[in-house]
Amino acid sequence: MKAPALASIFALLAATPGIAQAPPFQTTARVAYLEDLSTGAVLFEKDADVRMPPASMAKMMTAYVAFDLIKKGELKLDTMATVRPETWQKWHGPQAGSTMFLSPGEQVSVDNLLKGIVVLSGNDACVVLAEQIAGTEEAFTALMNKKAAELGLKNSHFGTSNGWPDGGVTYVTARDLAHLADATIKNHPQLYKRFYSLRQFTWGKTLGSGSDITQANRDPLLGRVAGADGLKTGHTEEAGYGFTGSAEQNGRRLVMVVAGLNSFNERISESVKFMDWGFRAWKAKPIVAKGKRVSTADVQGGSEAEIGLVAPNNLKITIPAGSDPKMTAKVVYSGPIQAPIKAGQHVADLVVQTEGGPTSTMPLVAEADVGEAGFFGRAWSGLMSLFGA
Repeated sequence: MKAPALASIFALLAATPGIAQAPPFQTTARVAYLEDLSTGAVLFEKDADVRMPPASMAKMMTAYVAFDLIKKGELKLDTMATVRPETWQKWHGPQAGSTMFLSPGEQVSVDNLLKGIVVLSGNDACVVLAEQIAGTEEAFTALMNKKAAELGLKNSHFGTSNGWPDGGVTYVTARDLAHLADATIKNHPQLYKRFYSLRQFTWGKTLGSGSDITQANRDPLLGRVAGADGLKTGHTEEAGYGFTGSAEQNGRRLVMVVAGLNSFNERISESVKFMDWGFRAWKAKPIVAKGKRVSTADVQGGSEAEIGLVAPNNLKITIPAGSDPKMTAKVVYSGPIQAPIKAGQHVADLVVQTEGGPTSTMPLVAEADVGEAGFFGRAWSGLMSLFGA
């Protein structure tokens, strides 16, 4: 929300008056970020806003663009794409990095291309899908950048569909990658579940024997951390080894980013250690029950002068395990809120600060519908505004 207006501040009493220190954590990753999506609390950040090459983590945006089109009905999973010989020529062989092992002239469904992108990290699959959607990879990257702007990824830009090194044209930040992961999970839950947690995928044939080629998902959390279900690894000589991942345990969903690691095995160990720390060293504390009114907000041009703000679900904050710190909270919104307003519409946020800990930001929704004011109501509102009332 832009230019939030402070609506109210209230104290949340805690049993223990002491300050809760954030649990310590160290990582060899040059860049690291960990957020509890359930509460909006950032649990750890290290150079989270430094621009960096994403390598194959850029493919999360390629998949997101496709997911959006599928959701809108503008792209179907059973749509067949043809592998152009020119595309195959550029994106096959050892010099082309990770591959789905597509063949020239082959027809492949969007469903299988997405599996090739998400599971196998196929550079060839990305370009074939990009050309199917937008005609050229250049036109597709314009869609990627438009979507990045819509999602508020302020420090990201895409010059390729697959994250291949391009002299710095393509860059992201850890915070932006985490927000992209969040958007993927929340906006496309079924497609996220369909593709990102696949352990392996079979496509292509070996030379000579013609045996099927099965490749494993490189996600370092799958099978190692309970509740892990995505997202994407990346590696180039320029970027080092990186990973954007997510897992859910006991109603808490975390998203993590690490980048600039030195080896495949270090990426595994640091990723598992980071996610385990997020679940073990922190806990969720319930603060507001679903449907409970938290505050009210002023309404402009409505049949009512104010609207109740309620919790859309059971709201929790994230605090260090074994602690019960003091908390302060405030409700913020861009106000007054313009009518009409629908019940359940996200119109404000509850921001909770714990002493010595992270800030949690959670949505509040309108308690009821508020229609537009009639002619006399609008006239009276306009008159009052002249006098600063």
